[in-house]
Amino acid sequence: MSKLLPTFSIIVPTYNRPRQLRRCLRSLEALDYPRDQFEVIVVNDGGDQSLAEIVAEFELRFNLRYVVQQNSGPAAARNHGARLANGRFLAFTDDDCAPASSWLQKLATQLLVDPHKMVGGYTRNALHRNPFSITSQLLIDFLYHYYNQTESQVRFFTSNNFAVAKDLFWEVGGFEEAMSLAAGEDRELCDRWLDHGLGMVYLRGAVIYHAHHLQLFSFWRQHFNYGRGAWVYRWLRSQRKNEAIHVESPTFYLRLISYPLTMAQDIRAILLTGMLLFTQTANAMGFLFQRFFQRPAKKKLPVREPVQ
Repeated sequence: MSKLLPTFSIIVPTYNRPRQLRRCLRSLEALDYPRDQFEVIVVNDGGDQSLAEIVAEFELRFNLRYVVQQNSGPAAARNHGARLANGRFLAFTDDDCAPASSWLQKLATQLLVDPHKMVGGYTRNALHRNPFSITSQLLIDFLYHYYNQTESQVRFFTSNNFAVAKDLFWEVGGFEEAMSLAAGEDRELCDRWLDHGLGMVYLRGAVIYHAHHLQLFSFWRQHFNYGRGAWVYRWLRSQRKNEAIHVESPTFYLRLISYPLTMAQDIRAILLTGMLLFTQTANAMGFLFQRFFQRPAKKKLPVREPVQ
């Protein structure tokens, strides 16, 4: 039976989050998928907290490799893991995520039908009492609703929940390593993927649980960085297409901010609307900061898969 299933390399970038990484690896150990058909590659992005003991707990339980790189950002860490991958397909998640036991099986089933497409799943917030994590989940829900409205026009997946054929990943150039923040590198890859004429499939049933604990400052910083990443993404896109930098229409932002009110009209919806307005204020400030105070990112050359 296992020989009929495709092989996967699951790439997990990590940076100074040992507790979250342990939870992630426990969930990967529990995957309902043949152990001989997947490997896990953990890439430590130059964190100063030791992860060796945590990795050692799981090395004998499934095929696990652990590598360390100089701090370069999650995009570079994912590319590093992908270069080491032995699987036919690459599956990406993050150290603060716990995939459901059926996650890889559902991705594999779809990729057997559509091996030339990027397949992404649904991310659920695992911190139901954290208002900042709830708001971030709401933002992702809106983006998936906006960009993935129809099955034939899927345009966006977050980097913590998608899978793709390894050869096609390198054909489009991998993640853009000029985007060193955890902000926008997934959007940029999806945009380039579509520019290559490749398709995307959204599977709501391929679920991962995201446990990113946020407080006021870290919440602000996250969305400020999203704004910085948005500028770099827009700049790279303008260079690739030889066009002016464009942003979303005012209607997009009005729909985003009012999104909670489309589901309910109570005090909670009003508070969440205010929180989303807060995110977009931070985002705009990050966008302008990157635009006026940081040098434009240098466009990298396409990354090709190394010969093995």
